[in-house]
Amino acid sequence: TIKVTGGSATCTNDECTAMPAPCGTGQTCNDPDTAANKLHDFTCTCDNDMSVKKTAMPAPCGTGQLMVRPPARRMSARPGPATCTKDECTSNPCGTGQDCSDPNPSPSSTGDYTCTCTGTTIKVTGGPATCTNDECTAMPAPCGTGQTCNDPDTAANKLHDFTCTCDNDMSVKKVDGPATCTKDE
Repeated sequence: TIKVTGGSATCTNDECTAMPAPCGTGQTCNDPDTAANKLHDFTCTCDNDMSVKKTAMPAPCGTGQLMVRPPARRMSARPGPATCTKDECTSNPCGTGQDCSDPNPSPSSTGDYTCTCTGTTIKVTGGPATCTNDECTAMPAPCGTGQTCNDPDTAANKLHDFTCTCDNDMSVKKVDGPATCTKDE
């Protein structure tokens, strides 16, 4: 039983991966529809004569006039367990301006997706990241003593736009670094 919380799982069943292999030696198996509910649609094609093929059973392959008969008993498809995945990013849990990645899309693995603010290294696992970066709160302070810092755009991808203004002379400013302030006497 496969349980999924918070969305639907995508289940597939490639009958060609069943063990024992559904086609005989010297044959290529192709399952055109690997949906979990599509069974017995695989094809076995002879490697030495691509025109000889059978659906849902081994093909009668041979060389020249000698034909190798299929086994006396009919081999039926042995559908293996369905392979189910649930990519948590399909529901867009991170929101706009963030990239989502799910390292383990197994239905039993939840909350391991990562939200990364686009164009930055700011990321959070299991929920949306806070994509702000007020450069004025950096340590050490970017402006220094006797200066006021202002970051007009705190979007995570907006860097080097803060302004340092001298406290004793508001007309002296510098963008992306400390202003050159004169000392009061």
